[in-house]
Amino acid sequence: MRSIHEERPERSIFLVSEDNLNDRVRDEVERQEDKGTLIIFDTRVLDRDCLAQGLRGKQMPFDIVACGSIAEWRQVKNQHPPVSAVLLCIGRQRPADAAVGSTITKLVAEYACPVIVLADNDELAHVLKALELGAKGYIPTSVQIDVCIEAINLALAGGIFLPASSVLAMRRAIEAGNDVNRPMSGMFTQRQEEVVNALCRGKANKIIAYELNLRESTVKVHIRNIMRKLKATNRTEVAFKINEMFPEHANFQA
Repeated sequence: MRSIHEERPERSIFLVSEDNLNDRVRDEVERQEDKGTLIIFDTRVLDRDCLAQGLRGKQMPFDIVACGSIAEWRQVKNQHPPVSAVLLCIGRQRPADAAVGSTITKLVAEYACPVIVLADNDELAHVLKALELGAKGYIPTSVQIDVCIEAINLALAGGIFLPASSVLAMRRAIEAGNDVNRPMSGMFTQRQEEVVNALCRGKANKIIAYELNLRESTVKVHIRNIMRKLKATNRTEVAFKINEMFPEHANFQA
């Protein structure tokens, strides 16, 4: 037996603020004992030392070690607990750069723990490239140090941290892609467009309701709204105006 749904507004997408990450993730990490070593890889001496000092000041449950290269870490690794997480600071460089991409890939392959990228740029393309290479998080340097800590904790708990700006950019890109396939998106909602297409094929309200899994009364409401937007007086005029305004949809006509 088919279920019939009333038309409902689209659900909103809510983003968790970068300064208000999941408290459960934080509590879960804080309850655990020393988790090992957090390595900070950064070729810039002052930057990596300042970051390491800042993280130590937050009393993270790690032995925090700042190194300029993998070779430098190998020289001192026997003095520290096993590696729990790696923070790769790339500054203004991009994950797509050959040297940076190679480093991310090498770190992911060598360490059985989360590798997180810290970068000055938070453009969506760079974020996606880092994730493609195996990174478990991408932190822009524009965030506060507490957010950086939460992002590391999230990766340790099995999650992936992304900057909110990148998530919004991803959503806009997806919506833009959908609009390419919906030439009438500027005039009608997606559901209204589906009803319009059915009208242009000459389908009756009962058939439209069945195919779209709606009540017939809901279909009638959509048709009234469509006629109002087109200033049409009947279904035939709706089809005529649609074919006139959107010639590429003329083949919808029965």
